[in-house]
Amino acid sequence: MDKFFSIVRGMGLRRGPQRLLGGVCGGIAAKLKVDVAFVRIAFLLLALLPGPAFVFYVAAWLILPDQRDSIPLQSFIDKRANKQL
Repeated sequence: MDKFFSIVRGMGLRRGPQRLLGGVCGGIAAKLKVDVAFVRIAFLLLALLPGPAFVFYVAAWLILPDQRDSIPLQSFIDKRANKQL
C-alpha cells in the first residue's frame, strides 16, 4: 500500500490551499496552471451530467496529499493498523 501512496505523491498533484470544500479543485487548478474558477465550473458542469462526479471528488480528496504531504486515506489505514497491533 505504501507504494501506491508514493506513486500518488510522485504525481505532483496536491489539494490546493484555495479550499471551498476539500481543496481538490484548487489542487487540479494549480497543477494545470489555470484559475480555480474554471476547474470549479467544469466540475459543476460535470456534476450536472449523469456520472460519478461526486464519487470522483471524494476519492480525490481521500488520496491526494495536502500541502503538508499528508494523505487522509493513508493516515486512516495507518491508524487502523496501529489499533490492531
